[in-house]
Amino acid sequence: MSTPTLAQQERGHLCDLFVELGPEAPTLCAGWDAADLAAHLVARERRPDSGPGLVWPPLAGHTDRVRLSVRDRTPWPELVETVRRGPPLLLRPFDGPMNTIELFIHIEDVRRAQAEWEPRPLPTELADALWARVGAGAMAKRIAGTVELASPGHGTKESGSGPRVVISGDPGELTLFGAGRQSAARVEMTGDTELVAQLRTASLGI
Repeated sequence: MSTPTLAQQERGHLCDLFVELGPEAPTLCAGWDAADLAAHLVARERRPDSGPGLVWPPLAGHTDRVRLSVRDRTPWPELVETVRRGPPLLLRPFDGPMNTIELFIHIEDVRRAQAEWEPRPLPTELADALWARVGAGAMAKRIAGTVELASPGHGTKESGSGPRVVISGDPGELTLFGAGRQSAARVEMTGDTELVAQLRTASLGI
């Protein structure tokens, strides 16, 4: 049997959390419980017509309707198992690039919405994959300055110009910060105090 890919490992971890916590477990996604999150993942992989609404507001209503339909018409155990099976056959070659980061973020959306959570230790391969994808560019667009990302053992990345903000943390925490989970990401921020404050509340991610 082949070794599970990072995406498959993260998918299994997320589904185990779903089973453990149940459909009404809170998440960091505003207004969504675990059932909403599972339905979002199923719709994302199996209802491509709902995808554009994730990035284009005029179609967001359709995306919400698809998600709610999947959530309300699918028994919870079946919904979880559909997530666990992964994307349809034609999309499986793209599972890693499409879903590794997405699944990591959503695991933390569930974990960090529970009481007394702590960051989980990340396998080196996953940390390296997260570092390869995380970038400072989208963050720098939100402020009039330079954003530098620093991760011990991985290096630094920067984008922008002018006053500098340095965000330090492991690749998982930097990924969560850049995905709009600033309040749940354990990072250290130094540099221009006004820009630090702006980044902490900026609309980041999708």
